[in-house]
Amino acid sequence: MSTVQASAKALHLTDRLERARQATAAAGLDALLISPGADLRYLTGYDAKPLERLTCLVVPADGESFLVVPELERAAAHASPAGSLGIEITGWGETEDPYAVVAARLPRGAARVAVDNHMWAEKTTAFRTALPYTHQGLAGAVLNDLRIRKAPDEAEALRRAGAAIDRVHSRMGEWLRAGRTEREVGRDISDAIVAEGHVRTDFVIVASGPNSASPHHEVSDRVIRPGDPVLVDIGGTTEDGYCSDCTRNYAVGQPSPDYLRLHEVLLAAQRLQTVSIRPGITAGELDAIGRDFIADAGYGAYFIHRTGHGIGMEGHEEPYIVTGSDLVLEPGMAFSVEPGIYLPDRFGARIEDIVICSEDGGERLNRTDRELVVLP
Repeated sequence: MSTVQASAKALHLTDRLERARQATAAAGLDALLISPGADLRYLTGYDAKPLERLTCLVVPADGESFLVVPELERAAAHASPAGSLGIEITGWGETEDPYAVVAARLPRGAARVAVDNHMWAEKTTAFRTALPYTHQGLAGAVLNDLRIRKAPDEAEALRRAGAAIDRVHSRMGEWLRAGRTEREVGRDISDAIVAEGHVRTDFVIVASGPNSASPHHEVSDRVIRPGDPVLVDIGGTTEDGYCSDCTRNYAVGQPSPDYLRLHEVLLAAQRLQTVSIRPGITAGELDAIGRDFIADAGYGAYFIHRTGHGIGMEGHEEPYIVTGSDLVLEPGMAFSVEPGIYLPDRFGARIEDIVICSEDGGERLNRTDRELVVLP
């Protein structure tokens, strides 16, 4: 990263911290307490290790943010983008109580704080002990509203992640064939996810034959057979912290007519949903578009999950595209569109694209063909 790019990133993160501070004040909170995870990386760029030792970003409603880290992690924190933000980074020693260190630095008489939604239970309990007269809530109520709308640089990061996972799907014929196990294919796919532009593989689902009727099957030692449909759902995290997630369906040889009909219905439903995305539609209405189409085709009982989930620095985050949700979609919201049909003990299929709601519709980030791919 050039000096100019690093400076621009620091300004961007400084703006995020300030918006988080303002949102904290508007929510009537005295401070946010943020431990390692997506929220900390979003606000500071620091991809801290989730250790038993406390690392905590404190965002006061009134005052400057600061970062408390184990002394042995202080150099790493300074070397991260957090070191360029101008915030204080305080190390604590092995014999110190880090929760007391944080408590002593909070505004006098702090009555309400919020911890990040994924803070370990042992840490939230320790903060309750250190702050016995302070109400403790969840920071998600504040931060989700900031993270749910992707800024232009975040949208571009998601485009890069989408293109990287598309490259993996385009190579599926290299690995997927009869006589190999799901696990063998999954290992090859995992290696390719990293080779094609991710720093890590987050998940690999290779579900063949009847296993494709289990939405989260992952992999097994089942040997793929001629005629098997195979559902492949894969994703990873890129160097800048943004995630990919894409599902396509393959057949090793000619599949059954029943499966072909199921996939045809599913493809039509998923296409209908993706072209229906626009500002103003609710998440529940978007879910219903695909769900009703699938039900009218006779498969309603077999679409057993929500249409989609938000994506960004986490593979699953707000917004959730689910029945009954009155959340209104807005430009910048990024989420999956992934209806599925699963016939128990027979086969199933799911088609998934990541989409960003734009000013006048939706931008599909996954560009590989959604048609069934029949491999020899």
